[in-house]
Amino acid sequence: MKYFFILLLSVFVMQAVVAQLPKVNLPKLGGKTEKNKTDTSKSDKDNALGFEHRDDKKDSITISYKFLDSVRINRLDSSINDFDKYFSVPSTYQYLGNHGAAAYSLLYQPNLKPGWDAGFHAFDVYRYKLEETKFYKTTKPLTQLGYQLASGKEQMIKALHTQNPRQNWNFGVDYRLISSPGFFVTQNTNHKNYRLFSNYQGKRKRYAAYIVLVGNTIKNSENGGIVNDSSLADPNKKKRFSVPVNLGGANLFAPNPFNASVNTGNIDKDFTFFLRQTYDIGKNDSIAVNDSTTEYLFYPKLRAQYSFTYSNYNYLYTDVSADSLIYKSWYDTTLKKTTDTFNVHEKWKVISNDFSLLQFPDTKNAAQFLLAGARLENIKAEFYRATGIQTKNYYNIVLHGEYRNKTKNKLWDVLLKGEFYLNGLNSGDYSAYATIDRYLNKKLGDVRLFFNNVNRSPSFIYNNLSAFNFKNATISKKENIISFGAEAKNPFINLGFKNYIITNLAYFSDYYRTAQSSKVINLLQLSASKKIKISKKLNWYVDVVAQQTDGSAPVKVPLLFTRNRFAFEGNFYKNLNLSTGLEVRYYTPYEAYNYSPVMRQFTPQDTFKLKNLPDITAFFHFRIKSFTAYIRAENLNTVSFLNGFGFINNNYAAPHYPTQGLNIRFGIQWNFVN
Repeated sequence: MKYFFILLLSVFVMQAVVAQLPKVNLPKLGGKTEKNKTDTSKSDKDNALGFEHRDDKKDSITISYKFLDSVRINRLDSSINDFDKYFSVPSTYQYLGNHGAAAYSLLYQPNLKPGWDAGFHAFDVYRYKLEETKFYKTTKPLTQLGYQLASGKEQMIKALHTQNPRQNWNFGVDYRLISSPGFFVTQNTNHKNYRLFSNYQGKRKRYAAYIVLVGNTIKNSENGGIVNDSSLADPNKKKRFSVPVNLGGANLFAPNPFNASVNTGNIDKDFTFFLRQTYDIGKNDSIAVNDSTTEYLFYPKLRAQYSFTYSNYNYLYTDVSADSLIYKSWYDTTLKKTTDTFNVHEKWKVISNDFSLLQFPDTKNAAQFLLAGARLENIKAEFYRATGIQTKNYYNIVLHGEYRNKTKNKLWDVLLKGEFYLNGLNSGDYSAYATIDRYLNKKLGDVRLFFNNVNRSPSFIYNNLSAFNFKNATISKKENIISFGAEAKNPFINLGFKNYIITNLAYFSDYYRTAQSSKVINLLQLSASKKIKISKKLNWYVDVVAQQTDGSAPVKVPLLFTRNRFAFEGNFYKNLNLSTGLEVRYYTPYEAYNYSPVMRQFTPQDTFKLKNLPDITAFFHFRIKSFTAYIRAENLNTVSFLNGFGFINNNYAAPHYPTQGLNIRFGIQWNFVN
């Protein structure tokens, strides 16, 4: 409730400021935003906007958005051939058998964030994040509603609303609910995410403000995997709730999507309030749009920028009927009773004040600038222990800088940025990032080169002060990650390569023991994606990634990952846009990670090799004007004629964590222009 009042106060303050200003006419947004991109045909534009109806001016809308620290203008995409746009878990991820359960990327992604980090990332894919906030500009209020319903009473609700009360002020709200009881005992998930955002620019374009409130609630029940893999083939256990599991099995199984209680599992909550204000000094100008309206132009030379961030994080693992044998075997933890209550809990608060100066060398190119800034972080931790609450206070002093140059001819895009932790908890951490992007021509497209070097303290869970660190010494030697690579994107094919060189990687070697790699880890990734036109209406979308690293390294990845979509698609009956066919995902056998429920960590192991069949899905997606719907039959590969017909030949996500059988999914998304 307190967050709601903070939002109302922010909106009222902004509205009071804007109410005293005359209306300002800004140039129409949308259309082609990048001169260096291939020209878009009329049909492609209609497909990209989806909800823009050129034959009905009443319902037409032009909308664009930018991310917080980006100069690139983006447009909404309502194409229907990629289900990743509508689902919370990308196809390159694997979740533990139920939508909302812990998930990991099949394509290796190291933690490239220096500074403080609690260390819990198994549910990041379900969280709204500050850096992913979109700041919109729209000519009409837009509401986007989405709903998914799948087998096992799984549901997902999404809602977005954004509007410009004034041409120089936008606000909006983004909401998502994921609720899934799961097919196995103690597998229910219930996640809620919200994001409220607003951006404002003054009449004379000197002052600008951005406000964001982001909140996430993650409720995930843990069953620790099934007891025996052979149970899946038992003809008496085709109803998966009868399969014995390691944790929470004594609880009464009640597949109720409205039951959000977690008796065994994780309850994580986080909230972030962000405010950025900028004031520019530069050159004024204006043009007369008509006899009664003037558009004010402003070319900044120097910008003062202040950013305030307040975040709190609450991590809780609870088990109201903990089996003492399991916790002794897995975590070397002795409980007082055979069946007892077990809790692990810690909280964090982080307050950040950042002041930066930006200088613009080219008066008429705001996408070229130099930035220099400093940040003070105040960090408070609360560790809940049997003896009471232990409180610790920390701080970080950070220096950072950036150079950006997106040339006016849109051919070059250069970015250099870095930050250094001068003093405090993470003293000596740093990151350095460089990228150069060159647009060649319509045929050859874009080429991008990048380099990144991060020196970071291991996440705090590797510190023995953490409530989630059981009987381990603190790992203090800093991790160092070097990554470099290249990408080429053109109408014919997209190619990419990345190379990671990792020193002193900290990881969990089993359910609770921590370790740090003494070897330098080298991992290479090669990727390619292409659309192959088989016939006028039949297309084949191919994505392939090859990965290679030392087999003895604590990093575990499949050698080959591929996703293929065979789709019959096109425009029919003027307003019907159709995409239907088969989707096949496959990755080669490898020693997949085990999972530690209490620590929320994926841990390397070498006793179980994951050998899955390809995941096969039949899909039917269509869009009629602003209405989109999709029907999918997922995991057709689980069909089995053993002991009668059924979809019981489950794949695995991790040792003893089977994925779902046949899953029928139906969803809709509707865009409303108010």
